[in-house]
Amino acid sequence: MFRYQILIEYVGTNFRGWQVQVKGKTIQGLIQDRISKLLKEKIILSGAGRLDKGVHAIEQSAHFECKKKIYDLDKFVKSLNYFLNKDMVTVLKIKKQSKDFHARFSAKMRVYRYVIINRLSRPVLDKNRGWHVINKLDLEIMKKAAKKLVGTNDFSTFRASSCRAKSPIKTMKSVKIKSINDKIEIEFKSQSFLQNQVRSMVGCLKYVGEKKWTLKKFIFVMNSKKRILCAPPAPPEGLYLSSVIY
Repeated sequence: MFRYQILIEYVGTNFRGWQVQVKGKTIQGLIQDRISKLLKEKIILSGAGRLDKGVHAIEQSAHFECKKKIYDLDKFVKSLNYFLNKDMVTVLKIKKQSKDFHARFSAKMRVYRYVIINRLSRPVLDKNRGWHVINKLDLEIMKKAAKKLVGTNDFSTFRASSCRAKSPIKTMKSVKIKSINDKIEIEFKSQSFLQNQVRSMVGCLKYVGEKKWTLKKFIFVMNSKKRILCAPPAPPEGLYLSSVIY
C-alpha cells in the first residue's frame, strides 16, 4: 500500500462540512469519491480537522492509502482538479508519505484564521467569506482579551455540548489580531481545538470589542468554565483552516 498526503483549498459555503454524512454533500465525500474513480479502487480520505458546515480551508491536510503507486503526481492533481474545481475545491499539492504519517494524529500545530469585516456596508466581494459586524470594534481591548487565551487553560466555556474531546484542557500557542482597512483577522495556533472553540472565542472577543463586556467580564466568563455564559459563537463563514504544521 502507498500513502499520500494532499493539501486542499476550498470554499465551504455549499457543503455540510468536511466529514462524510448520511445526507448532503461534504468535502471528504467529494474528494474521496473522485480519487476512487481515478484510481479505480475504494479510497478512504482522512483529514486533519473536521470542519463545520460553511467553514473554509486555505490549506486543509488529508491522507489516503492506495494499492497502486501514483507515478505522475502533477498529472494526478490536474485530473483531480478537473472534476473538483467546479465545486470551489482544489487540490494544491500531493506528496508521497511514509506509513507512519497521519493527517490528524501527526499534526503538531493547527492554525485557524477568523475574518471579521467591520464596516457599515454589507460585503459583496467577500460575501460568505467573513463575519459582517457593523458596530466599530476596539482592537486594543480585543488584543488584551486575546492574550488571556494564550497558554494551557480549561476551555470548557468555549466548548460545544456535542464535543467529544476527552479533556477541555488545551494549550493555545498564540492568538494574534491584525486589521487591514475594514478587515480584522484573528489567528489562533494550537495543536488541537475543541468543537466550536474558535468561533466561541471570537464571539466573546467581539463582545469585548463592542464594549458589551469589560476585560474583567471576559476573564470571568472564560474562568467560569460555563458554556451558558459564553457569547453567541461567530458564524462559520468567517472561519478558515489556514494550515496544519507537522
